[in-house]
Amino acid sequence: MKRYSNLKDFYPYYLSEHSDKNTKLMHFIGTALSILFFINFLLTFNPLNLLFGVLSGYGFAWIGHFFIEKNKPATFTHPILSLISDYVMFWEIIRGKHKIF
Repeated sequence: MKRYSNLKDFYPYYLSEHSDKNTKLMHFIGTALSILFFINFLLTFNPLNLLFGVLSGYGFAWIGHFFIEKNKPATFTHPILSLISDYVMFWEIIRGKHKIF
């Protein structure tokens, strides 16, 4: 596994690990839920929202990797770059750059 030190080099690899639109859909759902839980945490300061934010974000993504894409999540080797890439891909999906439907 190649070691990446910046997002510019890592992101093309990240996208190659998400070639199935259903994997992207699972990431999109998980990231959307995590954003909602984190916003709700900021409004309520209920720590369960932090837990649910992390579980929904990673849960949906990992289901996509293990059962759809059948590969190992980049989170295990590049946790920070992978997390940033999740949000970059989320916004690119919203802008129509990636098709999930």
